[in-house]
Amino acid sequence: MTLDQKIPLEQKISDATALIRGVFAENGGAACVTCSFQTECMALVDLVIAQQPNIPVLFLETGYHFPETYAYRDQMTERMHLNLVSLESKMPVEEQESRFGILNQTAPDRCCGIRKVEPLFRGLGDYGVWFTALRRDQSPTRANLQAVDHFKLPTGHQLLKVSPLADWTNADVWAYLKQRSIPVLPLYEQGYTSIGCAPCTTPPVDPDNPRSGRWSGQKLECGIHIQSE
Repeated sequence: MTLDQKIPLEQKISDATALIRGVFAENGGAACVTCSFQTECMALVDLVIAQQPNIPVLFLETGYHFPETYAYRDQMTERMHLNLVSLESKMPVEEQESRFGILNQTAPDRCCGIRKVEPLFRGLGDYGVWFTALRRDQSPTRANLQAVDHFKLPTGHQLLKVSPLADWTNADVWAYLKQRSIPVLPLYEQGYTSIGCAPCTTPPVDPDNPRSGRWSGQKLECGIHIQSE
């Protein structure tokens, strides 16, 4: 058992709330929170809107999401009164497939770049604070995640990147949602543990790595959380 797992959930909730409140108090720039409507995203959004109800909730509309994701997004947006902002690629799915074929099969990095990375980085240019639902135990690539960090976009624009759930476990997230009576995306009941675009998401191939069902195991990150050089 790790030190993080020994910390009671109520203490983690208190610490995350204090961090969020402090960030709002100390930073005058406009803030946003990204949300894929996975479990940790719903926990984060619930905590953030308690402090700033009208904060923009950025959703990456890739054109490839599961039908269940769209339905759940709409349900929770209405239920939680979210200020949802959809970010889309400048290139429609049909044009991309016509020009380049099915990139999620042949070049998933390029597909993510067109449909996720570019739209998000363009959208983040309007903000000074970016709240994310990243957690250290999600993947080996996130093991050294800092709860508060600086993030530079390719344009040179700097943001404060805040991950209030950095030290939360998956069990913490589920316990919080149960405590708050927040329903989850139905795909979890089908064995999915990390949910992205439908063509690139399966149940995990490695039970010890929740993100191992993404991109057929070819990679673990889409690119949006990789610092620009």
